[in-house]
Amino acid sequence: MKTAIHAVQPELQILLDRQQIADRVAQMGAEISRDYSGQSVLLIGVLKGAAIFLADLARSISADATFDFIAVSSYGKGQKTSGAVKVIKDADTPIGGRNVILVEDILDTGLTLLFLRKLLEQHDPKSLRIATCLDKPARRLEQIEADYVGFRIPNHFVVGYGMDYGERYRNLPDICILPPEAP
Repeated sequence: MKTAIHAVQPELQILLDRQQIADRVAQMGAEISRDYSGQSVLLIGVLKGAAIFLADLARSISADATFDFIAVSSYGKGQKTSGAVKVIKDADTPIGGRNVILVEDILDTGLTLLFLRKLLEQHDPKSLRIATCLDKPARRLEQIEADYVGFRIPNHFVVGYGMDYGERYRNLPDICILPPEAP
């Protein structure tokens, strides 16, 4: 029996299936719950890619947690970053004096997360940590690490579980490798 992904997109290879993702996200939620036991935490998801990961992560956290979103752009519609990060939507929730976890889909070059960390630090949070579903260290241009990492992956362009290529594939339940020749 073919999985739904192969029936719809035969050119995609599954890197991480939905069960692997669910298991690791639950473990990350337990880690965050321990770290923030008895405290509240504000999760700030980076739109659009981290929305699905943030929803699953938030449901896995037993500590008092709320969330908000910020939107930035650095990719446009291609597979390569432009290198310039711009804020499209800022978080609505004040973060001064709060425990904040910046939630991202993938830590790749580090340009976006370094930019966002500096931006959020200007608002004087009590603590600021980073949670990423994926870490791709082979492409790192900036010295930045996440505090909570779902999976370290090789240097492939990936889609699914919120991540896209030209706004396509976000709805896939698995994380898949997009071949370079894909439309």
